Amino acid sequence: MANNRLLVSMSPHDHGKDNVKKIMYGVVLAMMPAFLVSVYYFGLDAIRVNLIAIAACVFFEWFIQKVFFKGKPTITDGSAIVTGMLLAFNVPTNLPWWILVIGALVAIGIGKMSFGGLGNNPFNPAIVGRVFLLISWPVQMTSYPKIQVLNFAITDAETGATPLALVKEGLKNGEPFSQIIESMPTSYTDMLIGQMGGSLGEISALALIIGGLYMLIRKIITWHVPVAVLASIAIFTGILYGINPEAYADPAFHLLTGGVMLGAIFMATDMVTSPMTGKGMLIYGVGIGVITVLIRVWGAYPEGVSFAILIMNAFVPLINKATKPKRFGETIKA
Repeated sequence: MANNRLLVSMSPHDHGKDNVKKIMYGVVLAMMPAFLVSVYYFGLDAIRVNLIAIAACVFFEWFIQKVFFKGKPTITDGSAIVTGMLLAFNVPTNLPWWILVIGALVAIGIGKMSFGGLGNNPFNPAIVGRVFLLISWPVQMTSYPKIQVLNFAITDAETGATPLALVKEGLKNGEPFSQIIESMPTSYTDMLIGQMGGSLGEISALALIIGGLYMLIRKIITWHVPVAVLASIAIFTGILYGINPEAYADPAFHLLTGGVMLGAIFMATDMVTSPMTGKGMLIYGVGIGVITVLIRVWGAYPEGVSFAILIMNAFVPLINKATKPKRFGETIKA
């Protein structure tokens, strides 16, 4: 027994195989189905927007670290690439390049590096950039080009309203939902596969779901946030639709249009800006879903996902505090 020594070392005692770089490039790979769909429907413009956004985000992160942090650049960890792709996924493919560059600067400079870099930012950087552009250039950010399948010619594409905007405007004018949906050339199947107008990365719910399943299998994300967001939107809109099916859109329409799938699967699940516990993630996801529906139905904008995520990002510290697990042992009051 004298030779059997108990060795105690500092934590962590168990090392996983994942690291920031593997996780980030896993997210990039998960976004490829949605990216390929956008190229199919929008051609070279989809590639152009992605390349500009990624290059700008990587450059600004490198420049800020080089000039202000005086440390080793971390642009190879993939986080700037993810931010660039998510920013590109949230804008129209006809957006001028200089607006996109400004969005990248805001996303990286204000949304990420001003708080100290990756791991310290309280808000999702891509959403910060997207909301800034939406408020600053609302016309350009809501002028969506009509899809032109496999058209790789760079032309001034004709623009049109998204299904979400058409329904919002029609309901506002007192038109019944059934009449609006019947008059639209876009079917629910089209909405599922991506044959509709919108930001380049949000049009295909099916492609986004495939990417989400890949991340679940890889354990990059857990089911809590996406399920909570989608379920709360489905339940809330289902109640409204049940009360008055002519004044409110049905749950399937809300889930398949706009940025719901993109936000629930790729943006609300950001590890840095979402809660740490399963219970906290469910609360966080429900909050995003409810706020999204409130903005869509009664707000000024037809879409509310980005605003909902930003608002709930601000509540994450409180959610973490309220849902943190008990420490080992407890103090017994006399």
